[in-house]
Amino acid sequence: MTETITKQQSNVKPTDKTAIRPFQVNVPEEEISELKRRINATRWPERETVSDQSQGTQLGTIQELARYWADEYDWRKIESRINSFPHFITEIDGLDFHFLHVRSKHENAMPILIAHGWPGSIIEQMKLIEPLTNPTEYGGNESDAFHVVIPSMPGYGFFGKPTTTGWNPKRIARAYGELMTRLGYTQFVAQGGDWGSIVVNFMGVQESKGLIGIHTNMPEVIPSDVDAAIWSGNPLPSGLSDEEKKVCEQVRENKSAYAFQMGTRPQTLTGLVDSPVGLASFMIDHDWKSHALIARSFAGVKEGLTRDDVLDNITLFWFTNTAISAARLYWENTVAGISFFAVKGVKLPVAVSVFPDEMYEAPKSWTEKAYPNLIHYNKLPKGGHFAAWEQPEFITSELRTAFKSLR
Repeated sequence: MTETITKQQSNVKPTDKTAIRPFQVNVPEEEISELKRRINATRWPERETVSDQSQGTQLGTIQELARYWADEYDWRKIESRINSFPHFITEIDGLDFHFLHVRSKHENAMPILIAHGWPGSIIEQMKLIEPLTNPTEYGGNESDAFHVVIPSMPGYGFFGKPTTTGWNPKRIARAYGELMTRLGYTQFVAQGGDWGSIVVNFMGVQESKGLIGIHTNMPEVIPSDVDAAIWSGNPLPSGLSDEEKKVCEQVRENKSAYAFQMGTRPQTLTGLVDSPVGLASFMIDHDWKSHALIARSFAGVKEGLTRDDVLDNITLFWFTNTAISAARLYWENTVAGISFFAVKGVKLPVAVSVFPDEMYEAPKSWTEKAYPNLIHYNKLPKGGHFAAWEQPEFITSELRTAFKSLR
């Protein structure tokens, strides 16, 4: 953790490692000035030789991002927003474990752990906090209330950076389960997208103590033989429906170059911790639909994510110097041999929300087989991979509906 930009407020003795210590963010002004200096000092490449994003982040998009970042963006706004929620640090499995914990004023609220992914952070889910904890002010009823826990991922944001190997999604799942136990929750649910989905799926497989159900907006439903064929480029198994074939095409068309690089050679990405514009260019080149959405936001189109949304998250990565430590999760996953989208074997109750611009649209045929205790399945009219961030109203509604039967 970058100690110069954080502050822990606690009266506990430093040796009490399992104590839960309050925490706030405070980036020194000189760090903000240095960021702007580096942005303005960027050495630019030539323009791409194609008219689309097939060669990656387009020069026009990243130059407009850099201009706005250096001239108009205000980090203090999101810093104030971050600090408006209660944050904490506790040590779990040898690492400083950062999380938000916002309890509802409603006595019978359901505890929920919400897990983010890459290139996300706790910022990705903060739009959900108030609607979930205070539903009567956001179109819901008292019976819809949740106590919300949002942990960072190891090596991300204000979480400690692993110095040894082994922090793969299965280990993170166990640590998240330990966190909920430490907070005193005897029953809770969990939600996730991207890496968060993989982690909460493993929490379901492990049947973390007190976990009674999970929700995912990136369901892992692809049969193992189909998954192997997708990634190897081999012919697909016979007998697939048109909807199932479409899933395979959607996964293949995203290429996932970022995942391959981080999954095999994360330490090589040193340039991401030296150049803020290099970091931004890499982070926004995720799946092509999210990339297109972000590009439109910097072209002046108000849709889903705003320019500030995008830069809030990238700037958090920059100030915490976590580009490499976050990337190593992909390497850990590769070493562990864990598939992104293949069936994991969850037997607990599962709720699934399918967004049209997700990396693939999970068909109900595969979803029902992957999750034999499926309690909710719904296709939404709008939204993509970063659903909680982009379409918080939909996710809020889905969570209220999905877990109603488990209350």
